[in-house]
Amino acid sequence: MNSAAAERRKGMPSPSPDRPPIQTTEELETLKRYVLLGIVLRILDHDIRVVGSSKMKLPRLYESILRGLQDHVLLDLAALRRQFRSSGIKIVDERRDADGLTAEYICRGYHHRFFMLWGFVRSEAERLLKNYYSK
Repeated sequence: MNSAAAERRKGMPSPSPDRPPIQTTEELETLKRYVLLGIVLRILDHDIRVVGSSKMKLPRLYESILRGLQDHVLLDLAALRRQFRSSGIKIVDERRDADGLTAEYICRGYHHRFFMLWGFVRSEAERLLKNYYSK
């Protein structure tokens, strides 16, 4: 029996140069962006409610600006979900605790997770919102 067959029999994948990687850096960055866009969407929902109930002089103007940003975020989330389906990626769970946000996902049959501290999440969400606003 050759070594590749012996490794498969043990349940270990054989190291093959033509086998796709378990996960690429680009896929991880895309997953983080997806999770962050979910946070941005929650921020926009909150701010739309606050603007709608405030005594501002031009609440409809500000609300329409926020809704426009929200539409762009929703379109990007839908595009990322399509990309995940075609790549075989599925987010299984998102958990928030006092320290940060943990996301568990499956990529090509392998289970992974990543963690982001709240400080990082806040700064990245703000950066994403600024990018959407400047478009």
